[in-house]
Amino acid sequence: MARKKTTENEGSLERAIRMAVDSGKVEFGMRTAYKRSLSGAAMAFVISANCPKYQKAGIEKFAALSGVAVLLFPGTSVELGSVCGRPHPVSVLAVQDAGNSKIMSLAKKEEANG
Repeated sequence: MARKKTTENEGSLERAIRMAVDSGKVEFGMRTAYKRSLSGAAMAFVISANCPKYQKAGIEKFAALSGVAVLLFPGTSVELGSVCGRPHPVSVLAVQDAGNSKIMSLAKKEEANG
């Protein structure tokens, strides 16, 4: 079975997500992401590549209204769950405190490129 090669940017995003989970404050799930975007408590959202389109559109809409950064994770929800160290799929991750990670600098780079 061949392993998928990751680019440097994907690897740095994975490291930033893992560091945010370990040292910061993050919450998992779509409902939580909606709540955090409405209350303004989230700093960034990470959305998996296979998140349903209607849910992704809803999160992006609320994030745009509240000025929260959105990062698109190139892997599936199962891969995002394993990056986070969780034994289940994670389609959306709400970052409330980045901790020691550089996830916010990655979000600013993506907004500049976007």
